[in-house]
Order: sequence, then structure tokens, then C-alpha cells
Amino acid sequence: MNQLVLSVPDISCDHCAKAIAGEVGEVAGVSAVEVDVAAKSVTVTGAADPVAVRSAIAEAGYRAA
Repeated sequence: MNQLVLSVPDISCDHCAKAIAGEVGEVAGVSAVEVDVAAKSVTVTGAADPVAVRSAIAEAGYRAA
């Protein structure tokens, strides 16, 4: 299992976290998503394509740095 950690500077609340987790959780190969509001980061575990993960974050309305 791979782990991908992305900085998402615009995360500011639990609503943001839920929106991102919902979109990223739908990406093929993702087995777990953890959104840390305080650290403004998203940790994805699994064999997902990093480009697809970034696209899902964008679909939720946020930008991975």
C-alpha cells in the first residue's frame, strides 16, 4: 500500500474535510482518506493514481499545492 500526502492550503473546516474525503474516497484504488484540517493536509492510502487524487480534490473545489 502506498501513502500520498498532499498539502491543501484552503482547508478551513470540517465541511471542507468532508467534501474532500467524499470526492477522494470515490477514486479507484483509494482504501483510506484522512483529512487533517489543522495541518491542511490530505493523506491517501492505497494504489490510487496521484493525478486522479488531485483531480478529485479539485472536483471538491480545492487545490492541492
